[in-house]
Amino acid sequence: MKRVKAKARSKPKVKAKAAKKVKPKAAAKARPAAPKEFAQLAIVCDADTLRTLVRKKAVRVVDVRKADDYNAGHIPSAVSLPLARLLEDDKPERVIQLLEEFGITEKLPVVIYDDTFGALAARVAWTFQYVGHSNTALLEMTFKQWKGLGLETETRQNSYPRSKHPLNLNKEMYADAQYVEAAQSQQGKLLVDSRERLNFLTEHIPTARNIPYTMLGSDGSILRKADELKRMIENRGITPSSEIITYCGSVGTLSGLAYYALKIAGYNNVKLYPKSFKEWKSLGKPKDEFKEANYWDLSAE
Repeated sequence: MKRVKAKARSKPKVKAKAAKKVKPKAAAKARPAAPKEFAQLAIVCDADTLRTLVRKKAVRVVDVRKADDYNAGHIPSAVSLPLARLLEDDKPERVIQLLEEFGITEKLPVVIYDDTFGALAARVAWTFQYVGHSNTALLEMTFKQWKGLGLETETRQNSYPRSKHPLNLNKEMYADAQYVEAAQSQQGKLLVDSRERLNFLTEHIPTARNIPYTMLGSDGSILRKADELKRMIENRGITPSSEIITYCGSVGTLSGLAYYALKIAGYNNVKLYPKSFKEWKSLGKPKDEFKEANYWDLSAE
């Protein structure tokens, strides 16, 4: 009996399904970048803090020495702003232009240094804060001390993209001759002359007390510790509740340093008379002098 081979069943034909049209997904909306967080500096910035900020590219360092000194070597990333350039025209609008030239935005930390025991740096720092850049600090040491510690330096000339910076005058920091003259007869307001003792005794603004700039710093820092400064200032009968106006001989450098010394010591109500004694005399304002100074008069203590 012959076997009959079964015919293979043909597979049913499957119609190909039409591919579904896929609508392209809408592009996700870009989220606005979170504002960059910047460190808020104290009045004086220590070397370690500055080195960290420089590595993070989160600070603008400003060298206020002469241009030749800057070119010979400076702290890495620093820009050059000699004090003389600032004083050529220190009107607020011009100072804002300088901030923008150096790529300094409103919140960016700024650390300023010099090689003159902090006095030049103090005048520039005060000016920056006066026009509205509050996040400004003094480097605790001079460039010579920085270099002496073997810390990093460079010779390249740094520049940065131009920025925008608002003008917000802090009028509580400033005093002019008219204000100083009125303050002499107002209770609770004191004038502080920060020149050397002999210069003060030779002539000074009437009612002023003397805190020589030579007493403000220490061997390792442009300014002494807060408790030391407070004790020294209180010994001159100056209380923290007083409003204090500092001045010096000409452009507010020595008195700028005294301004920050008072701030560190806890004296919050402090103003600077930036035109200082030079303008006072040129205006023909009254002045006092010691005709017969003795040894104790010459002693700053």
